[in-house]
Amino acid sequence: MKVDLQLDARPGEAADRARVLTGSGADGLFTFEGPHDVFLPLAEAAGAVETDLMTNVAIALPRSPMHLAHTAWDLQMVSGGRFRLGLGSQIRPHIEHRYGSTWDRPAARMREWVLAVKAILGAWQDRTRLDFRGEFTRHTLMTPNFDPGPLPYGVPPVLLGALGPVMTRTAAEVADGLLVMPFNSAEHFRERTLPAVAEGLERGGREPGDLAVLPQVICAVGRTPAEVEAASIGVRALVGFYGSTPAYRPVLEVAGRESLQPELNQLSKQGDFAAMADLVDDDLLDTIAVRGTPEQCAAEIDRRFGGHTDRICVYFPGVDVPADLLADLVAAIHRLG
Repeated sequence: MKVDLQLDARPGEAADRARVLTGSGADGLFTFEGPHDVFLPLAEAAGAVETDLMTNVAIALPRSPMHLAHTAWDLQMVSGGRFRLGLGSQIRPHIEHRYGSTWDRPAARMREWVLAVKAILGAWQDRTRLDFRGEFTRHTLMTPNFDPGPLPYGVPPVLLGALGPVMTRTAAEVADGLLVMPFNSAEHFRERTLPAVAEGLERGGREPGDLAVLPQVICAVGRTPAEVEAASIGVRALVGFYGSTPAYRPVLEVAGRESLQPELNQLSKQGDFAAMADLVDDDLLDTIAVRGTPEQCAAEIDRRFGGHTDRICVYFPGVDVPADLLADLVAAIHRLG
């Protein structure tokens, strides 16, 4: 199983960080759209390492598909064909109040954004007329001044992040890959994600091999119980933050913990993030996240996702995992086959 690790670096530091992560044996690096731009670190990393690069995810709806296509083209070129464009919708409060953009029928919009980006890239690649006409966006003008032409490496894949059944079906219907939301569990993946994938593939007239499924794992790794507990601090806080989001309540429902969501949500509105973390007990933590030694973490990843993917995205909130420990984890996952 291949391993993608989060490139958690500020601009100007991404190249060095990418070298450390790839030195652990990682097969790819991905960026998260958090406090810094999601694309710039990948541009820095592209010139420093020879590994796969991906946004995981770039928030799509505040951006034009044309902007996304140009950036994807450039990163595919500078990386020598190693870029994957991962897109996501975010949730309504962030789209409206952080990005100042429009939120309406997110799955339908994301479907169009994926198709529009692919249409633009395809027009450049195949030297065909650009003629994409959707309900929410249209792209019918492309003059030579703005056409970068074909890529020698082919167009980059376009992946879509999803958690709920509607967005998951959408990804399976039109995207090149599904980025499975990290706030998840083995039961939710089996009972909700996989059936939605099957429905989306059927709607799109596609085969399972047409869609890459990339689960994401929140991980607390260590060689001793004390190290695992220390690594769990950031994981616990992140699980509490995710659990406060109404859109993510289905994961808690499958675990029989849905009553926790409104309590976490109320604490988040009060800004009491420490209390939110305190509500995440070890049972819930182990349901959502993966914890333990490198070998234990690899075994749990295999239990949850083995047979459904050949690639996993792993990240470690709140800690800088030592290089030798990171290498042990990557090697243990690689041994899964």
